[in-house]
Parts: sequence; structure tokens; C-alpha cells
Amino acid sequence: MLADATSRRELLTGLGLLWAGTACGQDTASFSSDVQVVNLLATVRNKKYEIIRDLSKDDFSLLEDGHPQNLRYFTRESDLPLTVGLMIDTSMSQLHVLDAERGACFRFVDAVLRENKDQFFIMQFDLTVQTRQPLTGSRKALNDALALVDTPTRSQLSSQSGGGTLLFDALVYGSQQIMKKRQGRKAMIVLSDGGDNGSDVNTATAIEEAQRAETLIYSIYFTDGGFDGGEGKHILQRLAKETGGSYFEVSKKLPVDQVFALIEADLRSQYSLGFVSDRPAPVSQFRKLQLNVAKRPGLVVQSRDRYWAGPVSP
Repeated sequence: MLADATSRRELLTGLGLLWAGTACGQDTASFSSDVQVVNLLATVRNKKYEIIRDLSKDDFSLLEDGHPQNLRYFTRESDLPLTVGLMIDTSMSQLHVLDAERGACFRFVDAVLRENKDQFFIMQFDLTVQTRQPLTGSRKALNDALALVDTPTRSQLSSQSGGGTLLFDALVYGSQQIMKKRQGRKAMIVLSDGGDNGSDVNTATAIEEAQRAETLIYSIYFTDGGFDGGEGKHILQRLAKETGGSYFEVSKKLPVDQVFALIEADLRSQYSLGFVSDRPAPVSQFRKLQLNVAKRPGLVVQSRDRYWAGPVSP
């Protein structure tokens, strides 16, 4: 993942462009401030869904709008700061699974958060979008906020006007107001049945804003079985696929705690790659990306499929 046509500060800060430590198998690089470096985070799996951790830069090939690009830097072990948003659907359709979601979130925060490095925020969405906990590195603050995440009260429901589940609005707010200002690895984890009722934006806009903010979306489909999840599943799958994240369905065979364990493994096993396009962008536009592993057939690369390109200011 990771590109923003207007943000050249990323060239010199927490994105690993000037990392030392060649023991990690990395190539170091430095660039002048008049180029746009496009950054990608990728996870690679085999057909058994096992994460592959032993690839080198030469194993990857990259196309931008169908044109081959030269990967300029690479590392297998990313220790970049992590920004995570826990995006929790608190509409009434989630009433019977919310306790399990809260518990899994507690344990995920405890396992993943490095208090001196990482930042988490907690957002719930139903009739409105509410940030329960702004960005923090405090486990206590996050745990206290999770305890308050709940479905709407009867008075809130009775006074409802307009929408009922503002999933897309929540993703746009998280991308624009929080993630776009952050650097390093960024992910929003959505726990929902995928239904949206009343957002001011649609699926495509939510995806575009996450891509502009260089943020992965991990979608967790979780329902008590009383919801026809056909359309909701498709929405959650699309959110994850087009931003470079992953989609999961909670079931008896795959409980929510195991889903969070898979996401944790994903975040700790990413390749970090970067390139400078050989085709300057005369105007701001999305460009298609295709990252592949050419020399090892059967491997699947999980990464975002486009980035926001634009002219670089002199």
C-alpha cells in the first residue's frame, strides 16, 4: 500500500526509505524531494493460505497501468509504526454478537499494541458515526472506550431520522480525518454484517478515500444468522480486496478470536516495497497497480490495486 500525490514528507519520514540494518535483507534508498515515491505493503500467501515470508525483491514484478516499474527499495521485516482503527457496527442487527466483538477487540489490542510506537482509535457506527476513543497508545484508554461501545438506546431509536447504519460514512471519516494525517502502516478493521442504510456516500467513495489515505481495510463479517448477508458480504469483500486488506467470515470453524489472530499475523508479515514511476503525472488521477510474484507460481499477492498520482510541486 501507500501513496499520496500531495505528501512528499513521506520521503524522509517513518516509511523506511532511509532505514538502516541490512541484516533484515533490505535495500536502502534516498530520493530528492521533487519525486513522488509510491509505497506498497504486501502479504503473500500460498494456496493453503499460509503466509510466505522468504521472498526477495527480485521475486516481485510490478505494473503501473500495464507498464513495468522498477522496485527501488524493499524490506521483509517492517517495523514501521502501526495505526489501527477498530470500526464497530453497533446497529441493532449486531445486538447479539456485540459482546463477542468487544471481547475479541480487547484481546487484539492487548496482543498487538506497542504502547511506545503504535496508535489505535475506536469508532462505532449505527444511526450516527461516533469516535469512542481518538488515537492513543494507551491500552487502558482503549479498553475503557471499548467497554462503552454499544447499540443505540430506545430513546435514540425513537428519535431516529434518516439513516440506520452509516458504514461508508464511518470509513470516509476515518480515512479523511485520521488516517490521511498518519504515516507508516495503516489499517481499519471493520466488524459488521456489511449493511449500509443512510450514508451520504457509496461503496466506491469509501474505497477511494481509504486508497487516498493509503489504508488497508480488513473486513470481518459477523452476524447471528438473522441477516441475509448476500449484499453485505459482497460489500465487505470489495472493501478489503480493493484496498489490499482481507475479508473474513466468523463461523464455528473460524471464531472471531481466530480471525483477529490471522489479522495480527498479516500485519506482522508484510513486505514493504517502493517505486518511483517513470511516467510523470500531468494531472491528478488514480493509476492501476498490479504486484505479482513472477518466479514462484501459485502464490497470491495481497496489496492495494491502485494509487492516487499527481504532479509533484517544484
